[in-house]
Amino acid sequence: MNYTVLIYETPEDFAVRNDPDPEKRDAYWAVWPAYTKALKDAGIFVGGAGLEPPETATTLKFREGKRLVQDGPYAETKEQLGGFYMIDVPDLDTALEWAARCPRTPGRVYEIRPNLQPKG
Repeated sequence: MNYTVLIYETPEDFAVRNDPDPEKRDAYWAVWPAYTKALKDAGIFVGGAGLEPPETATTLKFREGKRLVQDGPYAETKEQLGGFYMIDVPDLDTALEWAARCPRTPGRVYEIRPNLQPKG
């Protein structure tokens, strides 16, 4: 079964991604390839991507049949969606085990959701 691990990051996480200090920036990015490799080596990696910072988001809503486009993220919360991994594992417990191995910083939150199964 496919699960998606949604990675919510703090404003500090997003800031360090593009920090002018290459040491800080490189330290942030250095941890992700090892995790991705572990998923691939285990044969459970389906896909994934990091996302640009929340301020690059565009939100699309519909009201009374009209399309409303707004700059910025949909939710005004401290943590914002920073990226995701899709994995193919047998059950939620296994998905949680792999999510727990994701690189961590204080305040980062992980949400694990089963993907909808195609009908028909």
